[in-house]
Amino acid sequence: MGRAAGPAAGAALVLAAVAAACAPPQLDRADSRYTKAPATSPGKASPGKTSPGKTPPSPKAPLASPGFPPTPAQARDQLARLTVAWGKNWETYKRSAFGDGWSDDVDAPGGRNGCDTRDDVLRRDLKDLREGDRNPCVVISGTLHDPYTGKKLPYYYRRASQVQTDHVVALGAAWRAGAWAWTPQQRLTYANDLDVLLAADKDTNYRKSSRTPDKWQPPRKEYWCEYGRRWTGIKAKYRLTVTAPEKLALQDLLATCGQGPGPSG
Repeated sequence: MGRAAGPAAGAALVLAAVAAACAPPQLDRADSRYTKAPATSPGKASPGKTSPGKTPPSPKAPLASPGFPPTPAQARDQLARLTVAWGKNWETYKRSAFGDGWSDDVDAPGGRNGCDTRDDVLRRDLKDLREGDRNPCVVISGTLHDPYTGKKLPYYYRRASQVQTDHVVALGAAWRAGAWAWTPQQRLTYANDLDVLLAADKDTNYRKSSRTPDKWQPPRKEYWCEYGRRWTGIKAKYRLTVTAPEKLALQDLLATCGQGPGPSG
């Protein structure tokens, strides 16, 4: 992320960016998506029931693709098949090219299930969940065992949190590796694909930014195998390129897996 010239301005910009991009949707708005009747429908919808013409949320639907992340052996095979090339068009990257915020209107894990993408990530990655009574999509509270650092981070819906949603292969990194040539819908799908996303510690996510594994690796070495598997699986799934240094770094990460299937979280 860029930095402002002055300390006060920098703090204000960071707080504004976190509030705009990372805060969950307001509870009333989330509830209305699930319970409120359309303006043309007579009467009122009962709490916990969908309105006429609306698809009910499916919060128990699968939140990952079958077989994702790949096993170490699969990841090594995928990595060997990836195209090696230097990144392109980095100077034309804009966050808006991947859509305006979260979207459920995608054909990817978590898509079209009636739940906000960030809520899907929280429900999948947090422990000790407390979900909304009126809207089962909404996470009221929980605990993240951060994969990158090992920290135990509490999450509460209406309080500031250290929990942020990370694109493992960041949008900027995906852009440089081939997403610049995608259609807007393909980029929207990528930005909301749960296979691409992880709940993570906010400060660590800022430090990671859009760096590739040759420039940043999780501080918690126990997660290196999983990180290499996820990164490689995403690159293979979306047919993105890797740079030569990136490929070497991924080989080193996957070498920490040994010969077994490796941990899954």
